[in-house]
Amino acid sequence: MEAQAARWTPTRRRWRHALESRRVLAPLLIAPAVVFMVLVVGVPLVWAIYLSFTDAVGGSLSGHWIGLDNFTNAWHDDNFRRALRNTLVFTLASQAIVVVGAAILSNFLVRDFRGKWIIRFLVVLPWAAPVVLSTIIWLWLLDSLYSVVNWTLAELHLDHALVWLLGAVHLEEGAQVPLQWLGRPNLALIAITVVHAWRLLPFAVVIFIAGRSSIPTEVEDASRIDGATGLKKLWYVDLPLQLPIALVAVLFGIVFTAVDFAVVYILTHGGPFNSTQVLPTWAYAVGIDSGSLGEGAAISLFLFPLLVLVTVGMLFFARRAQVS
Repeated sequence: MEAQAARWTPTRRRWRHALESRRVLAPLLIAPAVVFMVLVVGVPLVWAIYLSFTDAVGGSLSGHWIGLDNFTNAWHDDNFRRALRNTLVFTLASQAIVVVGAAILSNFLVRDFRGKWIIRFLVVLPWAAPVVLSTIIWLWLLDSLYSVVNWTLAELHLDHALVWLLGAVHLEEGAQVPLQWLGRPNLALIAITVVHAWRLLPFAVVIFIAGRSSIPTEVEDASRIDGATGLKKLWYVDLPLQLPIALVAVLFGIVFTAVDFAVVYILTHGGPFNSTQVLPTWAYAVGIDSGSLGEGAAISLFLFPLLVLVTVGMLFFARRAQVS
């Protein structure tokens, strides 16, 4: 028994030293994430690329090879072009709202005041709530007959002013009170943009607050001595120092927005008259509802090269903007 224990002791020591080695421990720790990404993202992506070059239809996961026909047919479709344009507008507009809102809120939430934890909880709540549940609540808030938003605007006597403003900037002709937020094309596009920005705002606020906590206290003291307060401090001190982490927040926001499906589908289903279709919902309509899996896969892949370029560009600028 003693001889057997002596033989096993070096083996156990070797395993212990192996697990403490970075070469062994690092791959073991990252392996579950890699396997998850390969199964959940990699396999569907490769399968979608294959289907985009075939004439596969619903009920079958294979088809005849047709080359680039699905891509060319989609490009010449007016609905696809409208969906692509809406995706770009939807993404850029919502990210502009998110970045500005996160910069202002993070500047306010890092201060000490009574009830600070309640405000932080309310800010984070939209991100923590299930996207379907929160979007259904917005569907009720923007209802054509019982809209809480319209009722609030009417009580504040802002409904007619808002109609005049929308007409003044030529966003909506013939707008009437109460506003049909989900029944008119331009108003529906504004509605889904605001709702999605509201969904992503807490995520960006948390990232901006983390970025602000990394600013050295010496910089804060120097800005106070120089008289930089309020918006001047935010513009000239905080934002430049938070630029790398802000670019990361914008990167994640662009990716989340460009591939978003739930908000648009629940609020408008791409309507009215396909006016709020974005690429994910249009790919679903063509590939699943109409049964043209090949063409739907091709539509879903149109944004892939653009997102790759955006990701590489954002990471490059984030690295260049790092503060030493």
